[in-house]
Amino acid sequence: MIIGVPKEVKNLEFRVGIVPAGVQALVDAGHKVFVEANAGAGSSMPDSEYKKAGAQILQKAADVWKKAEMVVKVKEPYGAEPSYFRPNLTLFTYLHLAPIPDLTNELLSKKVTGIAYETVTDKNRTLPLLTPMSEVAGRMSVQVGASYLEKEKGGRGILLGGVPGVPPANVVIIGGGIVGTHAAKMALGLGANVTIIDVNLNRLRELDDIFNGHLRTQASNAYSIAQATEKADLLIGAVLIPGASAPKLVTKKMVSRMKKGAVIVDVAIDQGGCIETARPTTHSDPSYVVSGVVHYAVTNMPGAVPHTSTLALTNATFPYVMRLANLGAKKAIQSDPGLMEGVNTYKGHITYGAVAESQKQKYVPVKDLL
Repeated sequence: MIIGVPKEVKNLEFRVGIVPAGVQALVDAGHKVFVEANAGAGSSMPDSEYKKAGAQILQKAADVWKKAEMVVKVKEPYGAEPSYFRPNLTLFTYLHLAPIPDLTNELLSKKVTGIAYETVTDKNRTLPLLTPMSEVAGRMSVQVGASYLEKEKGGRGILLGGVPGVPPANVVIIGGGIVGTHAAKMALGLGANVTIIDVNLNRLRELDDIFNGHLRTQASNAYSIAQATEKADLLIGAVLIPGASAPKLVTKKMVSRMKKGAVIVDVAIDQGGCIETARPTTHSDPSYVVSGVVHYAVTNMPGAVPHTSTLALTNATFPYVMRLANLGAKKAIQSDPGLMEGVNTYKGHITYGAVAESQKQKYVPVKDLL
């Protein structure tokens, strides 16, 4: 198979879809890999390493897309990239289609096989390709939030962990999954008061055991969220419904009642965000203020630490890349029910139910099309 690795084009996105070690493994298995010039430079992986591993370096993104049978990326296609779509192309990347109907329609009209990292499942029904970036984003959310609580950046002027004689900040995390758990680890490590809110009572019991009672847990409902957000110095949105738009659990009214200079970090923004006042931002223009509350909603947070993020991501994605290359997309999908869950578009149809529901379009199971 011919695999293409273009340079990411999203604002200040420095991750890359395949590392040199992956290129070597693919070439050793008889495949051909085209890498766009400087695709890995932002992750401290220069073209020379890719050449040494056996990749061919192309200067233009259009040439990478044109030659490749499968394109492996990090973020959803952006800017000019959808113009490179064509029938029989396999695209393996984060897609986050639910809030992006225009991108969905481009994939459908060109009959691209769109396989989304964020909906691939494993034998335990977890999301192995979303987990590493959720870990990074969860940890970063506290790091970023602590920075924006500084007065210079519009925050309340609070040190997250306080000092002896001065109470620490109140951190409220909505969602007790991977993002929420890693955010809690960081916040507790810095000495903050931490509350996690989740709808799953069994998960709250698990979190209480994991953290040995060092954080507060609350069952999710509109009343408990409203009460918690009023007291929050840092509010982290960490809600995920795989493949679907995130529910707006924190309303404009709740935000208006928060402390002036409080900070919101909405990690769920890739799926539309779980804070009603959140809108997507970029690394070059990351924050804005609503009702006196600082909002940070960068859609590719892990892109700020690309070396760590690229290695963590490709550790998880590469076995699937190799399987797709060795078997071809159709056979690989047929042979792996978890990979089949990752197929969001196929032969001009939406093949992931949550995406179809979010966009009010027709859903066709991919197994009916194979």
